[in-house]
This record gives sequence, C-alpha cells and structure tokens, in this order.
Amino acid sequence: MERTPEGTSVGVDDPYEFASPCDHLTGDGRCRFALDHAGHDPAFADERRAADYACVAADGETQWRDCPHYRSTASDRACRRCGLEEVRMAHEPARPLVEEHHLSYHDRGTSHEITVTLCRWCHAKVHNSFARIDDDAAPVPEAVAAREDRRSKEQAEFGFSSARERYDASSRSADET
Repeated sequence: MERTPEGTSVGVDDPYEFASPCDHLTGDGRCRFALDHAGHDPAFADERRAADYACVAADGETQWRDCPHYRSTASDRACRRCGLEEVRMAHEPARPLVEEHHLSYHDRGTSHEITVTLCRWCHAKVHNSFARIDDDAAPVPEAVAAREDRRSKEQAEFGFSSARERYDASSRSADET
C-alpha cells in the first residue's frame, strides 16, 4: 500500500484508481497548465501548443499518469469512504468534518498531487490502521453526532421571529431584572 513520507498508510495501492480528471483540464479538453503556466515548462507548453493545447490524456488512449503536470485535488463535500457529508458553520472556528487526504506525495517518486476527501474519523483510521479508502464503511457514531449537532445549529439559524416577537422578548427580559 502507498505510504506518506512519514511511513503511514494512505489507504490505497494505486492512487490513480481514485483520481479524478485533471484540475488543469478545461471544459473543451484543453490543458490550462500549458495555457496559463507556459513559463514553468516551456517544452511542455510548446508541445501542447503544437497540438492546439489538447490535454495529454484527452485522446482516451493516454492515461493521466503520463502527463507530467497532472493534478487531481478533491472538492467533494462528502467523505469518499463512509459518505459523511460536510456541514460548515459560518463564523465558527470549528474544525471541518471533511478534509482533504493526499494519496500521492511529490517526494515519493511522483510529481502528481492526488487527493480525495475523507471525514476526520476515516482519515485517522486510514493513517493509523489498515483501513482502506475503498472499504465498505459507515460513519462512526461520533461523526454522525457531530454532523447532527451542526445541522441543529444550522436549523436554529433558519428560524424566523418577527421584530415584534424579538422586541417583546427583550422587553420582558428587561422587566424581569
């Protein structure tokens, strides 16, 4: 199984099995890296320009791993392993329920960054045990409780009270003191 630079498991044998399309891929199949960052790799940019900036893997025959600038970073809002959905609370410094998890590391022989999203609990299991990303897993009770606590707070924010109700409640509080 792949390992981090510190030697802990990343939960997969082949990161490319879990990789999404390249972050540099445009909607029309062109390589945004060659268009926007030609100075970082002029030879690559020249090669892509000669091919009308077509993505290296756009032909369907070449694989993502063959592109020197492939990058796939997750933007999902649910855990890839157990499905726990993120609930973010605005204006609160609470740690996210779902975080980005690296499947490949630059200093481990690849220049490709590949990430997926995992909840904090699955993330810990993958790094601290033999858990795999493709395990058939359900959210742990602590994760469900944290998500539901946030949902309750979120629903309370949606509650409506008229100005009259708020005024009456505040004037009753002032009268009682």
